Amino acid sequence: MRVTRKFIIPVMAAIPLMGIATMPSPASIPAQSMMAADSDSIVPVHSIIDEVIWVVGDEAILKSDVENLRMQAAMEGVKWSGDPDCTIPEQIAVQKLFVHQADIDSIEVTDADVAQDVEQQISTWLDMVDGSRERLEEYKHQTITQMRNEMRDEFKDRQKVQKMRQKLVEDIAVTPADVRRYFSNLPPDSLPFVNTEVEVQIICQTPRIEEEEINRVKDELRDYTDRVNKGESSFQTLARLYSEDTNSARRGGELGLMGRGTLDPAFATVAFNLTDPKKISKIVESEFGYHIIQLVEKRGDKVNVRHILRKPVVSDEAIEKALNRLDSIAKDIREGKFSFEDGASLLSDDKDTRSNKGLMSNSQLQYRSITSRFQMQDLPPEVAKVVDTMQVGQISKSFQMINQKGKTVCVIAKLKSKVDGHRANISDDYQVLKEVVLNKRREEVLHQWVVDKIKGVYTRLNENYRDCKFEYEGWIK
Repeated sequence: MRVTRKFIIPVMAAIPLMGIATMPSPASIPAQSMMAADSDSIVPVHSIIDEVIWVVGDEAILKSDVENLRMQAAMEGVKWSGDPDCTIPEQIAVQKLFVHQADIDSIEVTDADVAQDVEQQISTWLDMVDGSRERLEEYKHQTITQMRNEMRDEFKDRQKVQKMRQKLVEDIAVTPADVRRYFSNLPPDSLPFVNTEVEVQIICQTPRIEEEEINRVKDELRDYTDRVNKGESSFQTLARLYSEDTNSARRGGELGLMGRGTLDPAFATVAFNLTDPKKISKIVESEFGYHIIQLVEKRGDKVNVRHILRKPVVSDEAIEKALNRLDSIAKDIREGKFSFEDGASLLSDDKDTRSNKGLMSNSQLQYRSITSRFQMQDLPPEVAKVVDTMQVGQISKSFQMINQKGKTVCVIAKLKSKVDGHRANISDDYQVLKEVVLNKRREEVLHQWVVDKIKGVYTRLNENYRDCKFEYEGWIK
C-alpha cells in the first residue's frame, strides 16, 4: 500500500466544462495552506493528526487529505451535498479511480500544459495579495519555486482526471428524437427557462488619435526602458506603477506561461523572439496599445514575459467627430439612402462584425458554437443599456464604448431581433434542450463507470465511515 501526502483536488460532478462534468479550473482552487483574509485563521497542516481512513487499490486517503479539502471548500464557499465527512473522502476516492484509469489508458498530459495551469494558479494567488511575491511567500511559508514544485504532480493528476472524463463521454450523442422524447414527458414548469435574447448589428468608428499623443506614449515607454537599463528602477516596479494592463500590473507585468495563439500576433512575434531576460524589447504596437516586453522564461512552446502597456488617450474632439459622423450615417440609413447592412460592410471599422453585415457574434463555449443571439448580460454593457429600450428594427443614437481590446470606440446599433424570455421549446431552443439531455446522458455514463470500477478495485474503509450514505454504491465490501 502506498501512502502519499498530496494536495487533493475535488472531482465535482456539478461543474461543467464544454458541457462535460469535470474538475474545477486551476484558478478556482487554492492550495492546502492558502491564506484567508486574516493569516491568523490559517490552520497549519502540521496540526492535523494523520491516519489512514480509506484505501482504494494501493492508494491511501489520509485524514489530513479530507481536512485540507474541507478548508479549501470553506474558503471557496463550496457547499457539500450530504455529510461532508462522507462526501469529501468519497470524492477523493473517485479522483483516484480516474487517475488510475488514465494511467492505464496512457492519457497524455504535457509538462507545458501542467506548467501553464500552475502559473495560472500562482497568478491568481498573486492577484489576491495585490501582486506582491513577497507577501505570497510570507503567507505560504514557501518560495514561488517551492510552490511550483509542490503543485506540479497534483495539477498533472487534475488534467488526467479531466481528460479521462472527457474520453469516457466523447462519443455520446443524442438525436432530435431523443430530445423530443425526453422533454415530452416533463411538465411545462420543469422545462428550462430561456432569458430574453437579442440579435444586434453595429457600425463602429474608431476616433483618430493624434500623432503627438502617440509620440508622448512612446516617449514614456522609452523612458521606462532607460530607467531599467540604468539600474534606477526594476521593470516590475515600473509595471506596477504605470502599466495599463491592470491584471498583470499587480504581478509586476508578468503574464505567466502563454502559447503563441493566445497573444496578439504582433506582441507574440516579439515575445517569442526574445532570448535575453536582461534586455527589454523595442516598442511594440498591438490592438491594445503600445508595449515594452521583458522575457521571464521559455518553456516548450510557451513563453512567460513581463510587459508594460500604455494606451494613447483619445481626445474629446476626436470622439465628438466620430459620434457626429455616425449620427450622419444613421440619418442616411433612416432616410433609405442605403441599408444598415451596407453601411456596416463599407463604413464600419470593426473587422469582427464588418464581414457579417454588422451582426455581433456570441461564442458559446458550453455548446462549442458561435451564435448571433445574446442574452442581455452577455452583451457589452454599453450596448445592452442602449438596446434594452429599443424596438426591433430601430437604430440607436451614437454612443461610445470600450471594446474588447480596451480601446474607446464610437458605435450605432440596430436591434435586429428580440425573443422575450420563455420556457424552452424544441422549435426555438433546440440547442439548449439538446445540451440538457447530453449532460444528463454524460452524467449517467460517468456515474455507471465509477460504480463498475469500484466493483473491481480493493477498498477498505475506517469503521467511522461504514455507515455513510454514499453517492456511489459498492465501497463497502
